[in-house]
Amino acid sequence: MYQSLVEMMMEPKGGRIASGTEYSWCRAVPGGTGIAVLAILTSKVPETSGLQDALNKLQSYHPILRSRLHTNPSKNTFSFVTSPTTFIQVKSFNLSSTSKILESSERFSIAPLQLILEHELNENAWCNLKCTSTTDMLYASSYALPDAKWVVALRLHVAACDRTTAVSLLKELLLVLVSDDDQEQEGRGEVNLAIEALIPEGKAKKALWARGRDMLTYSVNSLKSTNLKFIDAKSPRSSQVVRLQLNKDDTERILLTCKSRGIKLCGMLAAAGLIAAHNSDNQRKYAVATLTDCRSILEPPLSNHRFGFYHSAIMNTHLIKRGEKLGDLAKKIYTAFANSKHCNRHFSDMADLNFLMCKAIENPSLTPASSLRSSFVSVFEDSVFDSSNEMQQQVGLEDYMGCASVHGIGPSIALFDTIRDGRLDCVCVYPSPLHSREQMQELVEKMKSVLVQNVG
Repeated sequence: MYQSLVEMMMEPKGGRIASGTEYSWCRAVPGGTGIAVLAILTSKVPETSGLQDALNKLQSYHPILRSRLHTNPSKNTFSFVTSPTTFIQVKSFNLSSTSKILESSERFSIAPLQLILEHELNENAWCNLKCTSTTDMLYASSYALPDAKWVVALRLHVAACDRTTAVSLLKELLLVLVSDDDQEQEGRGEVNLAIEALIPEGKAKKALWARGRDMLTYSVNSLKSTNLKFIDAKSPRSSQVVRLQLNKDDTERILLTCKSRGIKLCGMLAAAGLIAAHNSDNQRKYAVATLTDCRSILEPPLSNHRFGFYHSAIMNTHLIKRGEKLGDLAKKIYTAFANSKHCNRHFSDMADLNFLMCKAIENPSLTPASSLRSSFVSVFEDSVFDSSNEMQQQVGLEDYMGCASVHGIGPSIALFDTIRDGRLDCVCVYPSPLHSREQMQELVEKMKSVLVQNVG
């Protein structure tokens, strides 16, 4: 199965060539999309040596974390070259250095954890495509804050870190920080195969005429889709964040409504976003990208502790009119996604979307106002559920935020949702100044109002 592809991806010297999806991310990250960050607020000083030892263990467990991305412009290729030894160095920022970063909070009242997350999202070690280079896949930093608090930030290339990887990375990091035992982990040998090499036989098959038709449809829908108003489409961009949080009662009502309608939370979040954005008396078409973790349906299946990028996207467009009911629209959005997944479009359309993504990166003018917006909103099929535990208490974990940058190609707003101790905590990432902080804070507040007032 896909033997020639597997052979092509393997190369000597402990590495392999980046595949279709990974290649697309390697093309996207230099422009600003695909920098994954996990930022952890702690009340216990993270000893640099202890943190570095813990990260060294994680690098030894997961070859992709001790790999370096080798860029070869002459051949237009990217390779993961795996080191036989661990090498990570934690970069420490004292209170004075951290204060300079926090001073950039403009006129908004933004928590230090969020400001450091935004700072890390815009630290791009992978921005040079014009010359041969080799860069790490994982970077770690520690920031001192006032009041005896610290933020530990892990920054990764998204080709090595989808959301499932980030969730497992946090759990494993806490485990090695509180335990002296050398935990037995999967994947100590070579970098895992890419998603394309693990798709079950026949699932990605598509006739040439169908592939051409679908790419044309995606292109036309993209041009006809409604975008959130662009504030500044010419200035250099960065990723910024707005946080959407609900209390336990509101979260429970929303989850019960989802259960009663036979849908997942992703449909409800996307629907709330479209209702909050739509302010026209006319029908408008909006694009929704839903990311699904394919690990359990690959051949062979992968556990959540197999690090890498194993998500696939399904793109749907929806006509929205004024006065849409939240529950009905959420059902419509989720059903469209579920039907597409049932037809294996998360596999069969993978190559099409990767191709179109790369073409848009090469030719931004193909997108409205050269905005590089591929959809209005992106959501994840499955929510992350997390509860406070003893490990978190032992390391003094008070809060954390995780997401990825979107200021290259991507949606106007990307939603990274977690149910933490029964409460919805959603990190909403957007490209600035294409969209302003005021504009996105207003949008997220409207989404929150739509969710709270229209369920239960």
